[in-house]
Amino acid sequence: MPWRVCSIISIDTIDNQVVEAITDPLLPDDHIHNPLTLSTLSPLDHLKTLYKMGRVRTKTTKRASRVLIEKYYPRLSNVDFHQNKRVIDEVAIIPSKRLRNKIAGFTTHLMKRIQRGPVRGISFKLQEEERERKDQYVPEVSALDTSATGGLEVDPDTKDMLRSFGFDSLPVTVSAPVTAYQAPERRRHVVGAGRR
Repeated sequence: MPWRVCSIISIDTIDNQVVEAITDPLLPDDHIHNPLTLSTLSPLDHLKTLYKMGRVRTKTTKRASRVLIEKYYPRLSNVDFHQNKRVIDEVAIIPSKRLRNKIAGFTTHLMKRIQRGPVRGISFKLQEEERERKDQYVPEVSALDTSATGGLEVDPDTKDMLRSFGFDSLPVTVSAPVTAYQAPERRRHVVGAGRR
C-alpha cells in the first residue's frame, strides 16, 4: 500500500473552532477536501493535544509495529529503543523520522510485553512453538497418583463431593477442615489511653 502524504496548508480559528484545510497530492491542486472541525476543543487545547507524548493513538503505528515484530522478531531488542530504530530504518520505508520513532517506541513496548507472556494480535513462530509446548506438556508424576503418597489429602467437603460424583474408590485421607484466616482485631493507638 503506497503512503499518501497530505499537507496542512492552513489552520484557522472560526468562532473558537479549529479548522484545518488538508490537501492531498492525489487530487487536483485546487481541490481542498475534508475540513476537519474540532468544535469541542479550543485552539490552544487542540495544539496541546498535537504535542502530547506518552500514548500511541494511531492504528498505523500499532499495525506497523505488529507486522515488524512478526517478520523481524529475532533482530529486535526488548530493551533498546535505538537498536529497534536502526532495524526499522533498514527493513522498512517510513516517510518521516517522527513516525519511525513512534513505531520504534511502540515496538520496544510490545517486545517488553512479549517477554512477560503472549500478546494479542501478534503471532510469530517462537510464540506459537511456546504455546504448543505448553499444550503438549505431560507431567512425569500425575497429581492423582496415590502410590507415592499413600492417598490424597482432602477436607471433609471435598470427600463428600467425590462421593457424590462416584469416586468412592479413590483412596483419600481426610484432614481437618480448612478455616478461613481471621486477622486479629486492630486497635487504634490513642496517646495517653494506656496500653494493656
